[in-house]
Amino acid sequence: MAITSGATFHDPLVGPEASDLPAGFFDRLMFNMHPVDATTPSVIMGFGIYPPKDTADGFVVVSDEKEQRNLRFSTALSATNRDGAGPFRFEVVEPNEVWRLRLGPNEIDTEFDVTWRARTPAWFGEVAVTNASSERTSFDHLFQSGRYEGVVRLDGRQYDVDGWYGQRDRSRGVRTMSGGQGLHLWYQAQFPEFSIGFLLVETRSHERLLLEGAVMHENGRLDPITGVRHALVFDPDLDLVEGDVEIDTAGGERYRVHADGRAGGGHMAGAGYGGHHGASSGADHVESDRYVLDGSVSPRSLDSALTDRLCSFTLGTVHGSGIFEFALTRSSTYRYRPTI
Repeated sequence: MAITSGATFHDPLVGPEASDLPAGFFDRLMFNMHPVDATTPSVIMGFGIYPPKDTADGFVVVSDEKEQRNLRFSTALSATNRDGAGPFRFEVVEPNEVWRLRLGPNEIDTEFDVTWRARTPAWFGEVAVTNASSERTSFDHLFQSGRYEGVVRLDGRQYDVDGWYGQRDRSRGVRTMSGGQGLHLWYQAQFPEFSIGFLLVETRSHERLLLEGAVMHENGRLDPITGVRHALVFDPDLDLVEGDVEIDTAGGERYRVHADGRAGGGHMAGAGYGGHHGASSGADHVESDRYVLDGSVSPRSLDSALTDRLCSFTLGTVHGSGIFEFALTRSSTYRYRPTI
């Protein structure tokens, strides 16, 4: 695994002039949006293009105390302006600084018109992983924290989201890390003066496969993460209850953060994870469903264990919130092992 950083990140999605792309090429964006001091509602949205497959698709997932709403949409890439699909549209107003995100009327009774503005510098680089298969993973990857302004409507109720937190994730390239993973963590803890963002992947034998990320400060400082240890509590259905993560940085800082994951929701099976992204469903396809958050769905029961849980975080006396994405393999031979 190798990570290299450059001076700029090409923020807009690739255009039709890009040619000779590898068969597995993708270009994707993902944003989350949530209150600063609460764990509901949680709004997660994403969109991706797959030029060699002439496919574009995306999703919106909304979780509250009782229910998770899922909206998925896809179409032929050649039939779009590469600015969204279905009821979802986006605009790169200022690369790496300002995005506008809109969701029109749809089946899950959720609409928004919001602007995301960066509050920290972005961490980004190229991640390269040699796989057991002949195909090599190589993709550009970015994390960046921001704040929102605008409105969200849920069932006719309007939320003023000015000041809400939001972490974005951009990735572009070929990613084929499938099979053999034991633990996956994509951790985005938002605090008033900085955001802690990293991706950690361990094998089923508890060896580190990948670690990337940084502590991103509002004052412009970017402190790469060099080590992560964890002591997490999962229930029998592989859902996160709570736990601690300890982070070391290149600048010599150490952060020990506690997460409470009891809010529920964020099951990314509802967003089409589990192998559905990039699969053609024809033109102008839209579908939706809802999960009642009463224990009837879980990381063990859905077609993907990946979960983007809106958590409350505690760092000493400082409180924060953010998305803690996690997945444990469902292999019967694997047991989670804490490293703190």
